[in-house]
Amino acid sequence: MPAAPPLWDLFCRVIDNHGDLGVCWRLARELAARGQRARLWVDDAAALTWMAPDGLCGDVPGVQVRPWREPFDAAALAGLPVADVWIEAFGCELPKAFVAHGVQDSAARGSAAPVWVNLEYLSAEPYVERMHGLPSPVLQGPAAGRTKWFYFPGFTPRTGGLLREAELPARQAAFDRAAWLAAQGVPWRGERLLSLFCYEPPALAALLAQLQQGPRPTRLLVTAGRAAQAVRAAFEHQMGLQPAQVKRGQLSISYLPYLDQRGYDELLWACDVNFVRGEDSLVRALWAGQPLVWQPYPQHDDAHHAKLAAWLDWLQAPPGLRAFHRAWSGIGAEPLPPLDERAWIACASAARARLMRQRDLASQLIGFVAEKR
Repeated sequence: MPAAPPLWDLFCRVIDNHGDLGVCWRLARELAARGQRARLWVDDAAALTWMAPDGLCGDVPGVQVRPWREPFDAAALAGLPVADVWIEAFGCELPKAFVAHGVQDSAARGSAAPVWVNLEYLSAEPYVERMHGLPSPVLQGPAAGRTKWFYFPGFTPRTGGLLREAELPARQAAFDRAAWLAAQGVPWRGERLLSLFCYEPPALAALLAQLQQGPRPTRLLVTAGRAAQAVRAAFEHQMGLQPAQVKRGQLSISYLPYLDQRGYDELLWACDVNFVRGEDSLVRALWAGQPLVWQPYPQHDDAHHAKLAAWLDWLQAPPGLRAFHRAWSGIGAEPLPPLDERAWIACASAARARLMRQRDLASQLIGFVAEKR
C-alpha cells in the first residue's frame, strides 16, 4: 500500500480574527491542495464562519479544524495519529501535553519525531534572510534536546516566500469587475474605486476630506469591522458629518458585508487602489498588482516604523508613495500628500512580477520539511 501523505499540525492563536487565522487557514488549505494533510488547531475559530465557511463545516478535503483549549486535553489525542510536522504559527507555543504525547508516541513506535517549525511573522527587514531556516535547540520541557526550525516568509529568494495558490493567476485573469460589483450591490458608474481594510489610521479623516474635495469621483468600498467603525467615527467626530451619509462631494461610500477569502481577493482585483492592513491582506494586495497602501500592525514600541520602512525599500516605492505611507500610519508630522495611483501603478506591477518569479511559501515549506525528515 502507498504511504499516507504527510500529516501537518498547525497551531494558531487568534489575535484580531483576521490576519493570523487567515494566514493559517490559507496555508492549511494550500498544503491539502498539494497532497498533504493538515489539522488546524485554533483557540477561536469563530471568524471562519465568514472567512472560510467551507472549512468550518469540514468541506475541504485534507483539512480538519480542531479546537485548541487550555488546559489542553491530552486525552483528546488518544486515537489521533501523531503528525509528521508541527507548525507553531506566529510565536504561539505548542501545549506541553501535546508535545509530550507526540514525543512519547514517536519513541514507542520507533518513528522519527515530527519536524518542528516556528512559522514567523512576515517582514522585509534584513534579519529575515539571516534567520530563515536556522535551528533553535529545545532546552527544556518534554522535547528537550530536540530542534525547532525558524521559517520566515518573505519577499526575496533567500526567504520562505509568500502564500500563492497555483490557480490564482487564472482566477484573476478571468475576473469580471463589473459583474462582481453588481453582484455585491455596489452602484458603480465608472468612478475610481478604493478598498479600505485598516485599523484606525491617524490620517483617515484627512483621506476622507481629500477624496470628497478631489477632482475625481471616487467610491470607497469599506470592509466590515474595524474599518467601517473607523470611517463612521471619523465622519461623526472629526468631520462633523453624520455616519449614515454615503455621498459627500466627490466621495461615495459603500459599506460591505464580511467577505470570505475568495471574495476579498476579488475586492482587491476590482479596485484601483487598495488600503490594507497586517499580513494576509498585504500579500493578497501584492498579488492583485494594483497600487496599495499598507498599514502594519501598530506596536507600542513603534517597531512597525522600521517594518514599514524596510518594506517600502523592498517595494522600491517612489517618494510620493513613501510620504503617503508615513502620514497614513502617523510616522512624523508631515500632512497626507495627494493620492496619486497613476504614479504608483508601475511600482505595484513590478513588485508583483518580481514575486511571481519566486517560489511560493507552501512549495518551499514542503521542500524544507522533506529535507529535515
